Amino acid sequence: MPRYMLSVFGPAEPADFGPYASKEEMLQAFADTGAFNDRLEQGGHQVFADGLEPATTATTVDGQGEVPLFTDGPYAESKEYLGGFWVIDAADLDEALAVATQASKACRGRVEVRAFQTEESVRAMLDT
Repeated sequence: MPRYMLSVFGPAEPADFGPYASKEEMLQAFADTGAFNDRLEQGGHQVFADGLEPATTATTVDGQGEVPLFTDGPYAESKEYLGGFWVIDAADLDEALAVATQASKACRGRVEVRAFQTEESVRAMLDT
């Protein structure tokens, strides 16, 4: 079964309640997302899901040279960064998009859907 990553992006700078207008809205979004996660697990879709600390807490590692370089902060400069994600199993892209629609409603954010590379997708890319 194909595997997809559903990514949720949020603001670069942490705010009191993240992207939410109030504490109550944040708590309701967390409750709705928890219920969504339960439905994913019961439906056999969920592989793994979690939220991330703010991008400002990231460290970027470049280990390509003889001495690794460590830089505070995220690799890319952006107004929005990855805030959380789900890894799901879905029959196809249409099913993944349907799941992402529910995820977006639960967490109250935009959700990016991307398939994981497979041996077949890499071979198809190389054959073109």
